[in-house]
Amino acid sequence: MRKIAEFLGLRRSMLGLLAMVVLVGMGEKMSERFLPIYLVALGSGMLWPGFLNALDNFLSALYSLPGGWLADRLGVKKSLLVFDLLAIAGFALVVAIPRWEAVIAGSFLFLSWTAISLPASMDLISKSLPKSKHVMGVSVHSMVRRLPMALGPIAGGLCIDAFGVVAGVRIAFLAAIAMALLALVLQQALIEEPPRGAARAESDLRPWRMLRLFSPELKTLLVADVLIRFCEQIPYAYVVLWAMSDVAGYATARVTAAQFGVLTTVEMAVALLCYVPVAWLADKGTKKPFVVATFVNFTLFPLALLYCRSFWTLVAAFALRGLKEFGEPTRKALILDLAPENQKAGAFGTYYLCRDVVVSLGAFAGAFLWQRGPAANFLAAAAFGAAGTLWFAVFGRNAPRAAVRPPAAG
Repeated sequence: MRKIAEFLGLRRSMLGLLAMVVLVGMGEKMSERFLPIYLVALGSGMLWPGFLNALDNFLSALYSLPGGWLADRLGVKKSLLVFDLLAIAGFALVVAIPRWEAVIAGSFLFLSWTAISLPASMDLISKSLPKSKHVMGVSVHSMVRRLPMALGPIAGGLCIDAFGVVAGVRIAFLAAIAMALLALVLQQALIEEPPRGAARAESDLRPWRMLRLFSPELKTLLVADVLIRFCEQIPYAYVVLWAMSDVAGYATARVTAAQFGVLTTVEMAVALLCYVPVAWLADKGTKKPFVVATFVNFTLFPLALLYCRSFWTLVAAFALRGLKEFGEPTRKALILDLAPENQKAGAFGTYYLCRDVVVSLGAFAGAFLWQRGPAANFLAAAAFGAAGTLWFAVFGRNAPRAAVRPPAAG
């Protein structure tokens, strides 16, 4: 068991981090995928699901930098405590006020959790594991993070099928509050604060200063990532509407909420099967081929979705979507490898700030493209994916290989 734990990088702090990821993520994903349907059921217009998706990207951008800054200033343990409390407050607001305006207001809090906690999580992985285990650590984090992504939508879909959209989503948010509180206790008990470097005092909230420290290789990856996220986010909010409701001029699949939850489970199951073998291969060799492969899969998904007319064709499309996670942990590990030493969290937050500010515009544009029809939306997404894939395939570079250092304590 010790050998398995060492192979997977499962140390005490990692276990605390993974417990937080499962519990908070489970509560979040029970409702998050159904928020477009919930907004419409509460009387919002059809533009608001796209606006919420754009807001998600924009807040992810804004929160990633202060998330990295707080992790550098307060340390991982205290910063994660703050982030959990923000998410709990957002969940509580949606439960207390069953109006679509409350969802938009609460989203400023509960949508922040993943983005604001990610730099601290990556910083914890980089400091508690040796560099030769970074891809494995990020992969295990990503793999465990997909468990609630797989199971949460099924649980949320069952709640909606049993109690209706409005009551079912509110019940899901109540469960989210309970699980986030339990996560908070486990997180504080298990995570050991990693040592903070001397460069902590130099980290600030001015991203242009951190951008000057970015290597050309990291900037190239950032440009490709922006284009790929346009491909992902343009159709993102409307996938559930495409699958579950009628769309003028198209014979759609009309699946139930529980069936849509199964589709998400298929996606995550495929992703989970990729993580460990890909992590092992990427840690042994070069990262670029795995990143290119995941960019290709991002590009193919909206094209496949356009031709789905039944539950089983959607199953095939979501299996393809699961393959887009093929090289995602490798991409994150590549960011860590290329980021300045002792400022990993700040650099990670700056990277996501730059990426998601731009991508939020693409997510909002997806709402207007949807007004012109699903074909316009899906084809535009695929075009951005192809551009990002070609950019990184031609100009992308690997990080230099470093010598393996002894494992860090904890």
